[in-house]
Order: sequence, then C-alpha cells, then structure tokens
Amino acid sequence: MRNYRVPTLTIAGSDSSGGAGIQADLKTFSAIGTYGMSVITAVTAQNTEGVFAVEELSGEIIKSQIKAIFDDIEPAAVKIGMVSSPEIIVDIVNTMKKYNPSFLVVDPVMISKSGYSLLKSEAKENLIKYLIPMAYLVTPNVPEAEEITGIKINSVTDMKVAGKKIFELGPKFVLVKGGHLDGEAVDVLIGENIFEVFETKRINRKNTHGTGCTISSAITAYLALGYGIKEAVELSKKYITEAIEHSFDIGHGVGPVHHFYKFEGLTFSK
Repeated sequence: MRNYRVPTLTIAGSDSSGGAGIQADLKTFSAIGTYGMSVITAVTAQNTEGVFAVEELSGEIIKSQIKAIFDDIEPAAVKIGMVSSPEIIVDIVNTMKKYNPSFLVVDPVMISKSGYSLLKSEAKENLIKYLIPMAYLVTPNVPEAEEITGIKINSVTDMKVAGKKIFELGPKFVLVKGGHLDGEAVDVLIGENIFEVFETKRINRKNTHGTGCTISSAITAYLALGYGIKEAVELSKKYITEAIEHSFDIGHGVGPVHHFYKFEGLTFSK
C-alpha cells in the first residue's frame, strides 16, 4: 500500500557510511512507500568498522528544522532516533508537545554496534523522564532495555518483565527487540491490552548494520500508511528479516542490510 504523498519524518543522527541513522531511515521510508523527511540532530564519522566521532548540532537549528517541516508539511508519523544530550531531548520534547504528531516512535539509541556511546550518561534521565512517556511506541533492543530498567535480560521472560516496566513509564506501546539473545529472533510487543510475541527464524548474516534504525523507521512508515500497531510490527519484522537475508558485503566490517531488496533486478524504461 505505497503512497508517496504520505509524509514521514525522522529526527536522528547522520551516518556518513549510509547504513544507519538518518540515511537508513530515509531509505526505509522510501522502500515501504512514504515520503521521507529528516531533522538531523548530530553528524557522525562512521563506517562499517565503527563510530569514530560525533558532533551534535545546536538546539536552535534542530528546533528550526522541526518548525520548518511542521509549518509546511505535517508528518503522518515521526520517528526519533539518536538524541545524545539532555538539552536536545528537552528541545525535541517541547517541540513535539507543540505539534503533537499522531504517531511518535522512539528508538532509544544508546550504544552503537561497535560499542561507541551515542547517548551521554546525563541524557539518560531526560530520555526516561520526558521522551519515553510521550511516545506512541518505544523500540529498545536488549541492551537498551537493560539500561532503561536495570533488569538483566537473558530470556524472553526477562524481555516481557523489562518491557512491562518500560510500559509503566507512560508510552502507549513498547516493542522489546530480542536480536541480541541466542536462538530465534523474538520481539515482544506490550500495550494496555496487548502482549504479543513475534518470532522469526534467525538469519545467519554478519551484515546487520542499521537493523535497529531500519525496523523502527519501518514501523513508523506502516503506521503512517494506516496499519494498526500489531500489523505494522509484523510487516516491519518481515521487512527487516528479508533485508538482512539480502544484505551484502561493503566495506571491511559489518555491512548494511539491503533496504531496497524488493526492487533488485527491476528494469525501468527510459
């Protein structure tokens, strides 16, 4: 159900290698069939081998980007990714309260796959206190859920316990992503009257750069297109699974997933 007239917005950091962050979000929005827009919060120097430097943008330019978008093109859904400082989080929270988007998906990006800290320690409190409670959906992976709750997660049962604790912070839904655990790829969706487990076969590929950004932006796009939360999660899990399955080697480290695998092999007439 593609509709490129449906606008979706990502508020996140830039990945110079194109596999995660803003770049992965925009690729995902396009692949699923929405019109992608972006607000950049930070510029990172990174590639498939890791993150080497991060420079935040000022709160004023971040707020100005958001205002420019909402004053002209109101997004049907908004995804928030890397917001590394307490001041940036407060600025974004205040602007989101002003514009009140229908769907706000928060991906609590804390640590890169290579172990680089993308969230300042003093910002965690603002993330938990202000940003998570206003979200329609929060999508932590296992390490992020552990960081938010203080609960050690070794099983799907632990994921449910941690997810319930995050849900009690105030978001409408929580999706705890279990990709860091052994066994099949299991995610747990928790809401007021929802306790759903999504399980797919684990794809044995090393190229998984940007998976967290990709699934959260996929859910954002499907919500914007009018799908309910369970169907949006199910379709997004299918999308990321197939994107991993079709991932490819590029660079010397952990390569990206294939955001446009569905279009591979298509030819277009001039």
